[in-house]
Parts: sequence; C-alpha cells; structure tokens
Amino acid sequence: MNRTTLLLSAAGLLALGALALGLPKPPPTTDTTHTVVLPDEQQPTMTLPLISSGPGALTLEGKLSGAYVQSGPSEAFAVLEVKAHAPKEQRRVPVNVALVIDRSGSMRGPKLTDARSAAREFVQRLTAEDRLALVHYGTDVTTFPSTLVTEEVRARMLAFVDGIQDEGSTNISGGLEAAAQQLRPYVSQYRVSRAILISDGQPTTGLVREEELTGLARRLRGEGIAVSGLGVGEGFNENLMQGIAEQGGGFTGFLRSDQLAEVFTRELEQATRTVARGVEVRLELPPQVTHAEVMGMNATREGTTVRVPLYDMAGGQSARLVVKLTLATEPSEQPLELLAATVRYVDVEQDRRAEARVALSARSTEELAVVRAHLDKEVRVHAVRALGTQQLRAAAEEMKKGNRTAALDFMGNARKLFGASASALAGDLAELDRTQAAYENAQDGAAQRDEARQLQKKTMKNFGYNNAY
Repeated sequence: MNRTTLLLSAAGLLALGALALGLPKPPPTTDTTHTVVLPDEQQPTMTLPLISSGPGALTLEGKLSGAYVQSGPSEAFAVLEVKAHAPKEQRRVPVNVALVIDRSGSMRGPKLTDARSAAREFVQRLTAEDRLALVHYGTDVTTFPSTLVTEEVRARMLAFVDGIQDEGSTNISGGLEAAAQQLRPYVSQYRVSRAILISDGQPTTGLVREEELTGLARRLRGEGIAVSGLGVGEGFNENLMQGIAEQGGGFTGFLRSDQLAEVFTRELEQATRTVARGVEVRLELPPQVTHAEVMGMNATREGTTVRVPLYDMAGGQSARLVVKLTLATEPSEQPLELLAATVRYVDVEQDRRAEARVALSARSTEELAVVRAHLDKEVRVHAVRALGTQQLRAAAEEMKKGNRTAALDFMGNARKLFGASASALAGDLAELDRTQAAYENAQDGAAQRDEARQLQKKTMKNFGYNNAY
C-alpha cells in the first residue's frame, strides 16, 4: 500500500469514527491520532522505555505514544504514572481526623442506624495517639471537640454517636466547616489531617452549588486538611461527592449503607499509612503543544502549565494519567521535548516538600509510515481505553437520567473503540457486555441507577484513579 493510499484510508476511517462519535471531521489527508487502527495494519509490537524520576516517596514514570510524531497538526498521547513507595519505617502514622455524618431527615431508618454502627467501629479503631472530632449535621451542626482518643474519651465518644438522631436539612458546608475548625489547631502537629464526609443526599442549606462545595474542599486541602466524600442511598449526587474528594485530595465511594463499617476501616488504614500528601502533577507545555487534555481527570490550565490535583497516597498506591496532546511541529531529526511533568508533594516521613520530574520527547517526521512503525503498544492500549471510557462515562450520566437509548448508543461507541484493540482490551469488552446486559435487564429505576453508579466507579478505575471504594 503506497503512502497516498494509506493516508486516504486513514482519513476515511477517521471520518467514519468522527461521525459515529459525534466528533468534528479531521483534515482529509492527515491521520491526527495514534489510536485509530488503519486498514491491514498490524498491532504495534514496540515497547518504548519508561522515563523515570529518581528515588523518593513518590516516583514519576512516563512515555509517549511513539518515538515519532507526524509534523504539522497532529496528536499524540502520554501516559504518566505516580507510584508511592512503602516507608522506610513501618510505623503507623498517628492521625488528626474528623468524622462528619449527615443526620438529615432523609437518613431516617437503616441508613442512620448503619452510619452510627460504622462510626462506633471507627472510634474503636483509633488509639491514644490519634485525635478525633465528631460532627453530625442536619440544618444545624453538633460537634464533639477534637480530643485524643483515650479509653475514657472513647466511652464518651461512643455515647455521643449513639445519641445522633435524624432531623433537618442537609448542611454539608456547615459540617465541613465545623470539622475544619476542629482540625486546624493540630495540623502542624500531625503529618496527616483528614475530614471524612458522609452524606446520602443533595445539599439543601448552607453552600448548595457544586462549585462552592468543591471550592471549599480545595481550600481545606490547601490548609493541609484532606477531604474524603462518601455517598450512601439512592438520591446522592455522585459527581458532587467525587468532586469534593478530587479537590480535597481524599477518597470517594458510592456505597450501600451496609458497607459503611468496612469503608471507614479502609479509610483509617489508608490515612495511617500515608506517605505523601498535597500531591499535585504539573504539566509544562512547550510551544509546539497547543492543547493538553488529561483524560477523565479534573485539571486546570494556567498559561503553559496544566495542574492536576491527586489524592493523598499510601505506600503501594498509584495514579495513572493519560494525556492527549494536540501538536503543531516541524520535521526534526533531533528529539523535541513535548511534555515536562512534575509531581509535587509533602513527604510525610521526611516532613518536607519534595518533587519528581520527567521530560518526554519524540522526533517529528512527514512520513506517516515512520510514525506508525514506532508506536508503543502499551500507550496505545491506555489511550484507546481512555477514549472508550469517555463514552462509558457519558453512558453512565444518561443512565442516571433515565435516557436508555442515549446510554446504549454511548456504550456502542465504547465497544467500537475497545474493538480496535480487542486482543488487549478483551476484559474491557467483556465487562461492557456484562454492564449492558445488567442495565437492559434492570427491572426498575433503582436498579438502573445502581448499574449507573457501578459503571461510574468502573470509569474512575479505567481513567487511573485509585482513590475510589
């Protein structure tokens, strides 16, 4: 197949893909993405070496989708992974924590009973080295002040938990502000400070807009207080709770009430094993990169810098970022730096700020065949999975709205993308088939919403999050 035929075939396939996915049509003679499989093309077999940072509590690794990019307007992908190492001293880290429990009227019955039971278990697992504040909120807020959890104090805390009764509206901001007030005096004394929020519903008093509540979580994170957001019941806003955790540097979960005790236990274990807090990835874009999309993650751009907040990380945890780069390059025999990435964090064991950095480069060529011959097989799989997962996230949103046809259409788009790398993404295809079958067989709205939540949790894992229960 000569180069002209190859280009035209690529353009035709891209146009069909764009129509199917509702995307703009690409230029007629340029294959702008490394993820589209061309006619008669063999899957990439090359594995490029990872570029890795030096030692530290966190290591940053990354590579581009190929050793070459096409000159002119084009796209490439980068995969970055942040890995947390186990601390040198295997010592439990004492924590400064506040447990924030929704007791609004909608918590009446088994949900509040289970929440009290989970809180009791949480209190039982703390030691005299830990500080705990208990907050419960409806319209107003009630607080048990932050105190070292001695045996005498533990008994009073358990009595406080047993006395929680359902009443009032849902004042999430009031609960978080009260928790922060209790945590702030001790942030400098403890390596880890965290507010754990649990709610079953939409905020109805205090700050009620999503951007206000996620902004509050971001501000608390800036003060050294991580915020986890856990949702229970059928009516809660998953996007809000996930946004609070993302901006707060904590963990999130879509939970049934009978799972609360297990999750609170895991939350405590994660907090006491934290090796890095205040984690943020910064991407520096050179002039030849006109746009960078961190797929599936919340990111903000300031000039040529893209900032991606991550969660506090315990030993053995990781986070993966898939970044789609929009390029405008001139042919070059020498490698061009296309992305410089830095992860900044507070090293908990050393109690100091630290960072790790990698720079990713590729040559630019006019020859599409050269680009294709030097693609990395692993990055292509990550890129295709991320593109397909964008469609699954859209499907989950439509499922929650009850838009059955639209949800199934988005699942179909994901199936086409996953099918382009069927051998590598067979597990994703099988999981998609299971999700679609369960959704189609769901007998009522509650069952459909449950499938939507399970799918949203799956998309978070696909996008590289490891902070979801």
